[in-house]
Amino acid sequence: MSSSPKDKTIFIHPMAVVESEKIGQGTRIWGWSHVQADVVVGEHCNIGEHCFLENGVCVGNRVVIKNGISLWEGTRIADDVFLGPHAIFTNERFPRSGFGKSFEPIAIDKSASIGAGTVILPGVRIGRYATVGAGSVVTRDVHEYTLVLGNPARFNGWMCVCGLRLTPPNSDTNEITCVCGRRYEVEDERIKIDGLVKSKKTPCFVIPTKVGIQ
Repeated sequence: MSSSPKDKTIFIHPMAVVESEKIGQGTRIWGWSHVQADVVVGEHCNIGEHCFLENGVCVGNRVVIKNGISLWEGTRIADDVFLGPHAIFTNERFPRSGFGKSFEPIAIDKSASIGAGTVILPGVRIGRYATVGAGSVVTRDVHEYTLVLGNPARFNGWMCVCGLRLTPPNSDTNEITCVCGRRYEVEDERIKIDGLVKSKKTPCFVIPTKVGIQ
């Protein structure tokens, strides 16, 4: 259950441990979750049961964090992100108990969606409006507007802002129109949305080889 944008009441379940005073209006934190003191959580977020947010984590507005997720020091979650249940975040590439730590924080950009049971390796950045399929293992950065699947996660298509998967572009015009009405164009290794270039580094969608994140 998520809070209404008009509801400014902060809800903290009696069985949750919330040490932070930086919790935004309208946010809900459910039972058996622990939010440490040096954590920032934005407005109208929903943090499910059995979650742990370590000191140094920053969560934006309207973020959904489903059950069983731990976010470790340095993790940055932008606005409108969805984190599916039991997604695994890491921040040490070569962990060793008793030795000095070298953190590589994970960053999830605006409106990205992370599927249930996904594993994200240290230092990875997930781009805006990207989607990671359930159970994937993400070993490198994910470009915005892309869908990645598998172990390791590989490019598998384009995603619309609305969250629907886009069909391959018309071979004559390189144009894509989502059922929601948004228009896209893939050209010269750039993707254009309603005529505006959104990314100069997005991999080109080539059929059927699907050139992209390998």
